[in-house]
Amino acid sequence: MKLWDKNNSVNEKIIEFTVGDDRLNDLYLIKYDIKASISHAKMLYRSNLLLEIECDKIINILNEILSQAEAGELKIEKEFEDMHSKIEYILTDKLGDIGKKIHTARSRNDQVLVSIQLYLIDELNFIKTEVKSLFDLLINLAKKNKNIIMPGYTHMRAAMPSSFGLWFSAYAEILIDDVISLNSSIEIINQNTLGSAAGYGTSFNIDRDFTTNDLNFKTLKYNSLACQISRNKIEKNTFDTLGNIAFTLSKISMDICLYSGDEFHFISFPENITTGSSIMPHKKNPDVFEIIRGKCNSIQNLSNSASLSSTNLPSGYHRDFQLNKGKIINAVNDIKECIQILSYCLSKVSVNKKILEKSNYENIFSVELINEMVLKGIPFRDAYLELKSKLSTGEIKFPKTVNHSHIGSIGNLALDKIVLKMKDNY
Repeated sequence: MKLWDKNNSVNEKIIEFTVGDDRLNDLYLIKYDIKASISHAKMLYRSNLLLEIECDKIINILNEILSQAEAGELKIEKEFEDMHSKIEYILTDKLGDIGKKIHTARSRNDQVLVSIQLYLIDELNFIKTEVKSLFDLLINLAKKNKNIIMPGYTHMRAAMPSSFGLWFSAYAEILIDDVISLNSSIEIINQNTLGSAAGYGTSFNIDRDFTTNDLNFKTLKYNSLACQISRNKIEKNTFDTLGNIAFTLSKISMDICLYSGDEFHFISFPENITTGSSIMPHKKNPDVFEIIRGKCNSIQNLSNSASLSSTNLPSGYHRDFQLNKGKIINAVNDIKECIQILSYCLSKVSVNKKILEKSNYENIFSVELINEMVLKGIPFRDAYLELKSKLSTGEIKFPKTVNHSHIGSIGNLALDKIVLKMKDNY
């Protein structure tokens, strides 16, 4: 069944090519399409386009379909083009001509757009809770390990003292930026597009304010053409936001791969989190973090893909937009999984409290010694050159000459302010 059927035969290869993965992808969206259809039916009744008894019958069947969808029992068979044709078929099969009335004053264009919006609002809010859980874990790890010194690196060389408190809480604070980005995306998506039809509205006197309130949208997208122009822009904006989160997860995963290696040994994990080698029995590989890194790097590329797919397209709907449906669903699923598995692994992390016993980290306290010389009245550049000369001749040894108890650490007050910042933006 096709909503656009013109009673002529279309080559089966053409149908399958244009349908693509819609039947599979629509299983993620179908409950939202049903909810939007229920709201649309109510609106049609309020607009005198459906009788009360017709509206009730349609909503009853839609609720039955919704129960099936939420239980994972609804399928979109090959004879249906997508979720829209499947739902309309069920309505028509059970209600006859009454079922055919559901498509009054709407198009498949605004149907799929509003379904994607409702789906993304739910998913982005869920992702926000997952980000907050990861944030809480990182803050707890920072508080627990705030005074354990670790070397900070620049240019992949040991630079200055850092601490596990500073490292864990750095990623926690960066996650606040990701929450701000999530909020921004939700704000953009949270505009009702239902009733815009194919982008040029309808001559029926419909009540779009009603569906805005009924579907809990924050506001209405007033211009019908703007609704269709927002298609793919919504996806691109979401890709940008997911890419921001992916950037954070990818970077901490790279740190973990590096810091858990034999050359660093800053952190370690239980054996049941690492994997082995098919040939080298001693290996404990950080595969899980490498896969997080790889998936997150791929997610960061999706925004560019969305831009290219809509570059130079004129206003109005184009089938090109369909290609981003599966990508957005896969990206949402991947980022949720990455956050959850990273949180699980980090809850098992152990930190090395004896890193500074390695002789190659002696010089990381050089800046602190310069600062002590500056406090005694020596100009910074003179202190720098003097210390550099002494380091080259081996006259100074670290860390015995430096009181480093406060270097590279982060205090409870700063951690509390980071927590407060998250609370203000969450």
